[in-house]
Amino acid sequence: PEKNVKRRYTIAHPNEQNLVKKNRKYARFFDDGDLSHIPAQKYAIVTCMDCRIEPAAAFGIDLGDAHVIRNAGGSAREALRHLVFSNQLLGTTQIFVIKHTHCGLSVNTNESIVQAIVKNLGEEALADLNGLEWYPFVDAEQGVKDDVAFLKASKAIPKEISVSGWVYDVETGKVKPVAN
Repeated sequence: PEKNVKRRYTIAHPNEQNLVKKNRKYARFFDDGDLSHIPAQKYAIVTCMDCRIEPAAAFGIDLGDAHVIRNAGGSAREALRHLVFSNQLLGTTQIFVIKHTHCGLSVNTNESIVQAIVKNLGEEALADLNGLEWYPFVDAEQGVKDDVAFLKASKAIPKEISVSGWVYDVETGKVKPVAN
């Protein structure tokens, strides 16, 4: 292969075009390239990937302040590997677990998720997901309390790490504490 040959990628999908357009605007005024990869405020947030939550705006996080770990349902169990890395290698000393109202995982079960996967993608796709847990919950507050208890009981999270739990209301934008 030739060296120093730039490959051209076709950006055809409107979402890709939007990404490039918005990134160009963002990069034009970007002046934070000297920020450390170590979070300045030494905390990590575990929250849901739900598109109605914008953690930086909703929780007052400035760029470089914190690690924001997002997954389906804001599961602390799913995020444990990331939290250990954040604490042990990057020095975070506080964890916020933030679930939210009207979460998609609160109206599903492991069984309903597996059924949807098999129906839509087939058994072969399910084999690729073998052993994965989806961590559904019925009540956001109880789900937060369970996750906080899990982290506090985990040998992988030092006892001196502060762990608290919160619920974000997607209808009001307000967050409330429910566990510490």
